[in-house]
Amino acid sequence: MNGRGLYGVRRRIRTTAYLRKWVILGALIGVISGLGAALFFLALDLATRSFLGAIAGFVPASPFGEGGRPITDAARPWAIPLVVGLGGLISGIIVFRLAPEAEGHGTDAAIAAYHHGARRIRARIPLIKLVASAITIGSGGSGGREGPTAQIGAGFGSFLARLLDLDARDARIAVACGMGAGIGAIFRAPLGGAVLAAEIPYREDVESEALVPAFIASIVAFSIFGAIIGFSPIFGRVASAGFTDARQLAYYALIGLAAGIVGRLYIGSFYGLTEWFKRWPLPREVRPAIAGVAVGCLGLALPGVLGTGYGWVQAGLERETLLGLPLWVVLALPLAKILATSLSIGSGGSGGIFGPGMVVGGLLGAGIWRLLEPVAPAMPVDPSPFVIVAMMALFGSIAHAPLAVMLMVAEMTDSLSMLGPAMLAIGIATLIVGDRSIYASQLRSRADSPAHRFRFGLPLMAAIPAGDAARVPRAILHPDERVSTARERLVAAGVPGAPVVENDGRVLGSLDLVSLDGADPDATVGTLEVQGPVISADDALDDVLGVLADAHRSWAPVVAEERLAGILSSRDVVAAYRRALAANVRQVRAVGSTGALIEAEIGPSSALARTQVAAASWPRDSVLVSITRGDRVIVPRGDVRLEAGDRLTVFSAPAAREALEALLANEIKSAAAHP
Repeated sequence: MNGRGLYGVRRRIRTTAYLRKWVILGALIGVISGLGAALFFLALDLATRSFLGAIAGFVPASPFGEGGRPITDAARPWAIPLVVGLGGLISGIIVFRLAPEAEGHGTDAAIAAYHHGARRIRARIPLIKLVASAITIGSGGSGGREGPTAQIGAGFGSFLARLLDLDARDARIAVACGMGAGIGAIFRAPLGGAVLAAEIPYREDVESEALVPAFIASIVAFSIFGAIIGFSPIFGRVASAGFTDARQLAYYALIGLAAGIVGRLYIGSFYGLTEWFKRWPLPREVRPAIAGVAVGCLGLALPGVLGTGYGWVQAGLERETLLGLPLWVVLALPLAKILATSLSIGSGGSGGIFGPGMVVGGLLGAGIWRLLEPVAPAMPVDPSPFVIVAMMALFGSIAHAPLAVMLMVAEMTDSLSMLGPAMLAIGIATLIVGDRSIYASQLRSRADSPAHRFRFGLPLMAAIPAGDAARVPRAILHPDERVSTARERLVAAGVPGAPVVENDGRVLGSLDLVSLDGADPDATVGTLEVQGPVISADDALDDVLGVLADAHRSWAPVVAEERLAGILSSRDVVAAYRRALAANVRQVRAVGSTGALIEAEIGPSSALARTQVAAASWPRDSVLVSITRGDRVIVPRGDVRLEAGDRLTVFSAPAAREALEALLANEIKSAAAHP
């Protein structure tokens, strides 16, 4: 695709309606995320057979949805520490020689990119993360699959943002969609993955604008992954799970208490060992190898710490299998898995910490069931309810994503029956975990995020569209005019740059004097590479400031339906904000503290039907607050044309009430708020 064609695609994407745009972009992100998740799944299977299988003669246990292999012993157990150490060494060399930012768990890196640079994920990162993680986990290192798939999806979202020159908000949404789609696909939990995309960036907030795009991306990714690997839930259908006795709530409260305590231990040990490894004087490539040998030695006593550990969670869901395991193994495994994950990933190895966290939770629930089952009354016959609730409680609390994790575990076990008890357990666990998080890049709320720095600092800006603040440019350049002529016109107009507009009115971008000075004077403007960004007339001013700041520009052209609507600078944005703020203050003072909030519907014969807001004869002491058309709420800008059937909300002083009713000329639907 040539530059002109690519710019045409960029322009259409920027000016397309929100839902239509994200149906297309979300589907693209979903396709790549699903293919990436399937590729990683196959790469991990190949690495497991090549390392643990071929060298150590060890086949890790797997859950029902992935073959249902039982727990077995290694044919050559002495080789396990060597295999895990070798995998750590190869992974360390790949990561630290080619892309050091691919170390550790990829989900945290994707969250950091969302907040601080959605366009900056290097194209090589997903591939290196895929290979390094497959080797780390396939050789027996303790890690999860979600980190690599999150970074694959987020990396493609970042690439798409660069390719299509998406604005700052859309670039963030693309990264969040990729992250959620990748995780949802690899866990075969599309609903949970979509909710995770909106929930995971913050500890106490949700990124609601990413939710609908994430639904689209996640279901597409799940469909692609399922078509290649299979659609079965990871742990099969856990039919024995159910909540039938209210007395059991005491046990689930106990699970929440234990999950909160163990969750804090997980966070503390992981980051404590990570900092400890950073102080080592040895080369970074060697650290994962030494940690791998230690994990392999731990695996000789407790094989459940090797790899993903999902097969051991499956064993915990089955009564007879769980009762057949030594009690000390069941009780020691959660703590051993924390230690193994902290060693494997904290040393610089590559893999996720989401999966191990759910394994720790599941095994914790299995241990509590083993302890209580012989002595406590009203106990569930099977351990599956305890395992499911503990999985939800532990990672839901330390990731500060309770809703997403509950949905994901429910999808992984094909059971919704334990959501009620899980809410109690997660609430208690979250209270104990407090403000701590397993993801260091999480921020407290949107108010703390650079992505929303202008919306929360200047809240009125979110209600002012760019089209209302745009002004007529002093100069416009055309593709067929000579560079020398264009330069002379800019100098004569006293402006540093101007929009480039084709003869049919379509905006190509902008050019400044610096670009023209460095070009051939006899060339035409159309041969030069135009600059971005381009702002849509419907963009809110807070988003405009974010776009200008991220692009390091002081102004940009504004388009409406692909045609030039004006230009907008950062100074224009501030001026528009001040005007709006002053107008609001004057309106409030004019109405005063005594008034009524009136809602009325415009009838077909009303004088307001087919009239622009600015042209209507509103009474002096009244303020039009909102317009509701169908299920949409419309900001009452001056150029909005009222239609029959619109429902208006008007704040009116008592003196203006009679004139307002005469203007509406229709039955008053409701009147309220008489103070």
